[in-house]
Amino acid sequence: MEHLAKHSPHHAWVLAARPRTLPLSCASILLGSGLAAHAQAFNPTVLLLALLTAMALQVLSNLANDYGDAASGVDNEKRSGPLRAVSSGLLTPKAMRSGMFVTATVAALFGLLLLLAAFGNQWMQILIFILLGAAALLAAVTYTVGLGGAPYGYRGLGDIAVFMFFGLLGVLGTYYLHTHELNWLPFLPAAACGLLATAVLNVNNVRDIESDARCGKITLAGRLGREGAIMYHWALLGLALVLTLIYLVVLPVPLLGWSCLLVAKPLTDAARTLRHTQDGKVLTNMLKNTAFSTLLYSVLLSIGLAYF
Repeated sequence: MEHLAKHSPHHAWVLAARPRTLPLSCASILLGSGLAAHAQAFNPTVLLLALLTAMALQVLSNLANDYGDAASGVDNEKRSGPLRAVSSGLLTPKAMRSGMFVTATVAALFGLLLLLAAFGNQWMQILIFILLGAAALLAAVTYTVGLGGAPYGYRGLGDIAVFMFFGLLGVLGTYYLHTHELNWLPFLPAAACGLLATAVLNVNNVRDIESDARCGKITLAGRLGREGAIMYHWALLGLALVLTLIYLVVLPVPLLGWSCLLVAKPLTDAARTLRHTQDGKVLTNMLKNTAFSTLLYSVLLSIGLAYF
């Protein structure tokens, strides 16, 4: 384990916030904004505030995950992943709860500013999105911190939440904030983005499959077993690429937009690594590569749509 003495309080909070996860939280926002740009309804203020809100929610989720996994005993010396702040003693549970409250408040403020920028005085739409935002806040906290029961992340439901919030709701919600309308075609890239984000979670869960099982944390990867989880991973990638191909052909999208398919190579390379190694450090690097590829997918497709 890393030597704890070199971590200042500032570094402890950076460690808990996990800044390397923030680009993935931006993927759905960027893609939804690219779809809006294609519809000639792009609002830069909405993009900026949506990114700030998404990143605040991601940090909140990371803090809650650090706190919840330490409380449940999932984070311990046998864990394969990076050092965690509460379980290592760098931050106390009380300090982490305070950090979660502050981060939730910041996320709520950014969210309200976002809704005012998007809808002005259209209070019914603002109310609907406030409810969606409250659901996102609740989901961020209760992934590993249960309310009156086991956290849903410990019951194999994390994949569904990631698919919804990093895919359908993230992309389509952002698209609607820009355009104030929906149609069926954006569902295809939104679902593809959610599937790729779910693949990132699956890498994390496969890496930790043994340590999670010892502590009673039930993930979908744990239910499927290692071999089943690897097959599931290939299914996520394959379906995401098929949905993207359908979208590119039906729209149709010019050659620049097709560049998003370049991520197929790093994604499949990482998936092969998942089958051939159980080394925690290697799988952590694979997780980073899969997350970066998901972000790159959204950026390349968004650029192609914006200049179409």
